[in-house]
Amino acid sequence: MSVQFGLLGPVTVWDTAGALLPLSAPRHREVLGRLLIARGRVVPVGRLVADLWEDEAPAGAVGSVRTFVAALRRALEPGRAPREPSRLLVTDGPGYALRAGREAVDAWRFEDAVARAGQAPPRSAVELWDTALACWRGPVLADFPAAAWAAAERARLDALRLDAVERRADALLATGAARDAVADLHAHVAEHPGREDGWVLLATALDRAGRRGEALRALAQARDALSGGGGALARTEARILSAAADSPAEPAGTADSIWDRAAASWDRSVPARSRARLHATAGLLRDLAVSGPDGLEEAHRHRRDLVAAAERTGDPELAARIIGSYDVPAVWTRADDPEGAGELSRAAARAAALLGPEGPPALRARLLSVVAVESRGDAAADAPPPRASGAPATEPWRLRAERAADDAVRLARRLSDPALLAFALNGAFMQAFAACGSAARRDALGTELTRLAVDHQLPGHEVLGRIIRLQALAGLGDFTNADTEAEEIDRLADRNERPLAGVFTAWYRALRLCETDGWPAARHRYAQVLTGTAGCGMPGLTQGAAALVALVPVMRGDTLPRPGDFDGLDAGPYQPWLDPLLLAASGDSEQARQALSTVPRPPHDLVQEALWCVIARAAASVGHLPVLRRARDELARAAAEYAGAGSGLVSFGPVTHHLAAADAAIEAHASATGQ
Repeated sequence: MSVQFGLLGPVTVWDTAGALLPLSAPRHREVLGRLLIARGRVVPVGRLVADLWEDEAPAGAVGSVRTFVAALRRALEPGRAPREPSRLLVTDGPGYALRAGREAVDAWRFEDAVARAGQAPPRSAVELWDTALACWRGPVLADFPAAAWAAAERARLDALRLDAVERRADALLATGAARDAVADLHAHVAEHPGREDGWVLLATALDRAGRRGEALRALAQARDALSGGGGALARTEARILSAAADSPAEPAGTADSIWDRAAASWDRSVPARSRARLHATAGLLRDLAVSGPDGLEEAHRHRRDLVAAAERTGDPELAARIIGSYDVPAVWTRADDPEGAGELSRAAARAAALLGPEGPPALRARLLSVVAVESRGDAAADAPPPRASGAPATEPWRLRAERAADDAVRLARRLSDPALLAFALNGAFMQAFAACGSAARRDALGTELTRLAVDHQLPGHEVLGRIIRLQALAGLGDFTNADTEAEEIDRLADRNERPLAGVFTAWYRALRLCETDGWPAARHRYAQVLTGTAGCGMPGLTQGAAALVALVPVMRGDTLPRPGDFDGLDAGPYQPWLDPLLLAASGDSEQARQALSTVPRPPHDLVQEALWCVIARAAASVGHLPVLRRARDELARAAAEYAGAGSGLVSFGPVTHHLAAADAAIEAHASATGQ
């Protein structure tokens, strides 16, 4: 893969491995953005000067531009020899041009995907429209919103995106997926009320989804927004009314009809842009998140927009209530959207700071719980993680998250609010991974949460508490009690319509089979689980899960991976820790040692013990003593546990087995070197 460039959001560059390239200076990004929108054409130096300094350029502006270009070249082609001409950012006549292929720029990939989608049949088109829209990370050239040189390109691409949203909805309608189109169209017309086509599509989708009353009200809202609107609104209304006259009435007592009538009454009664709508949306997203994979994805997608809307009101207490209202039980310690989780954690911290220490204690506890939950893993990290080759380092962001969890629990206990305490204990669980070997502590948290939920009829948090116990008990090797929890989780999930809980029990049963009957017996069960949970709506769990499974037979033995074991597998977030092991297995000991010298410490999450075992195996095989000793010290804290089993996904066997192997490797090296 070549160097990749991003315009659909902040100006961004990724290297050939997909890692962000550092472009810290705004002027460097601005020059890059200006060259990218030229689409390979030469931009004269004089034009660059005029665009960068719109009012009056300083005397040394031309020299500054050349300095910016030189810095960009070093960043884009770090391996280029000092006097070798750049092949990417070239000098051509009176100026510069960026010679990037169409696949290398997100805006151009978006345009190409739009073109393909426009020619495809509806079912294929939906996926192509999704591919096109997925290119967008934010507003075009988001870090230069006022730049005059970007205005025309921004307007052009924005128009293409709005058209793509509507054409995707049209394709969904053509495939009969009206319900899937409704949520996106609601958001679309709310953000762009002047789009008549958007209103027509929304009304059509609502009508086809059996929500005729809402469809007619959407058309009434459209006429208000468009000051009457055009003929398309009238034709759509006539078609809906004509269809209503020809169709039988729906029984009044069905759940769908009650929902439609209640929602319609609410929509008529509550004014547009009312703050009550923000509160109601927060509650709806909370319920949507536990309805299943599609609902979870939709809730994640709209939550950030809701928080942004609440912050824009300028009312700190309202924003705090909206941000703190999303107390959906969370169990997996890697966020599905790490960037979004980090933003939400920071939004909650801002809201708590605005309230101050004298703010309503229940509201402060909710915000602190959000900080703790959303700071799971490394989601809220404000700096790269320390290397595994060094001594353990204090990370201030982690201390803030742990303190937020402790303070939230303390406040909730003082207030004697069971639901609030359940939310705070969820945050405490997410921050219970400061070091390896925390299974016993997590079992205690899960036990308290389960009892609290049973006593106060909080079924969602009872399921959470039992999943926390299931994982912790597996980590402790107490599989008999873990089996009991798995059965109870399935019973509760079925009774309370919590379909996502079954994802965790399915994974646990594969782990359990592996512990009972060995890897050969569990291999097929793991293949079924990987297939069955791939679309569960939790990418934080599923990304890289196949690589974890492929590690099981390797790490339960005493060998390195065989050639081909990981071919075609996407290791996702686990790639940095897998790379040294694969290099060692390939016989490239020097590259493996280099990779170990730079590999970061594993995230503080449910798989940290497993990843330290992988690091230890690689370090032992190539004699990297600093990393091996660090891994051994980290794992010593978990000597009573099963490596990786605390995740509820995989088990690499007793940690003592891995500690013995590390000690043997350290002793062998000492004997060989006389140290």
